[in-house]
Amino acid sequence: MPERSSDPGGSSFFAGSGDMASEISQIADGDVAVLEILHDLDPGQVDDAVAKKRLGFGFWLASAWFFLVLVLALLAPLLPLKDPLVPVGRPRQSPNIEFWFGTDSIGRDIFSRVIWGGRVSLVVGFASILLGLAVGGTIGIVAGYYKRRTEAFLMGSMDVLLAFPALLLALVIVSFTGDNSITNVVLAIGIVSIAPIARLVRASTLVFSQREFVTAARSLGASNGRIITREILPNVLLPVLSFSIIGVAVAIVAEGGLAFLGLSVPPPTPTWGGMINDGRAQLDNHPYMSLIPCFIMFLTVLSLNLAGDRIREYFDIKEGAL
Repeated sequence: MPERSSDPGGSSFFAGSGDMASEISQIADGDVAVLEILHDLDPGQVDDAVAKKRLGFGFWLASAWFFLVLVLALLAPLLPLKDPLVPVGRPRQSPNIEFWFGTDSIGRDIFSRVIWGGRVSLVVGFASILLGLAVGGTIGIVAGYYKRRTEAFLMGSMDVLLAFPALLLALVIVSFTGDNSITNVVLAIGIVSIAPIARLVRASTLVFSQREFVTAARSLGASNGRIITREILPNVLLPVLSFSIIGVAVAIVAEGGLAFLGLSVPPPTPTWGGMINDGRAQLDNHPYMSLIPCFIMFLTVLSLNLAGDRIREYFDIKEGAL
């Protein structure tokens, strides 16, 4: 029998001669022994313990609410809703059987306007974060993988972008374009999201670029492009996923803030922020006009935050088993 080298991890080759199959079998046996020891010391770091983890009731409750909002918004043109742009009842009518959420100051159905307003908020939230992921994610991976001057230049640019207050920068972009269309609102919020996403992706790339599977791929002659797309990107997507879900919630709030200031999609197109602003003058006598869309936005943002945070915890545990 060949003598085994003094490798405490049990995963090194043997000192003597022998065929490759025997050596690989011995290495695998050593790795299994190490995993068994880790299971005894910290059960949360191996696969069979990870499989027992659950997302929890809070995650599914939050997901159910968001799914309901998403489905209603997507199916708004097909649902038997009252016209959100045309007065259909008496102005400032309190919630009742016919008008579940009441009517606004000119008699439009608030329930219908809340559902149609969700279309704008969700489109802005998802599209702006996708823009941030496309640009910021690329910058972060390139900066984290190539390092040195490339990293210094790219992350220096992101630091400059982060120096501007987020809402103020979005206001400047929308005001500069002079057009409050959905496209420009998405562009403004997407630009604001680039720098935080780039920094997160860079940090994850720095970690995974030093892992053994990347070193192995590089030693086998894999190109930088292949290493980035096949080895680093799939692992970076895990922490970015949870951040993106929370980012959608932040983007929805940002759109609501712009609409509240009159710099989002112009009326009569309904938006949650615009409805809150429209009912601001009626808070004393008819508070439901602002509170109902505000409450819907609050629940939607809360559900995204809870779901994103739970996914982050779940994938953090799974990363420990890699």
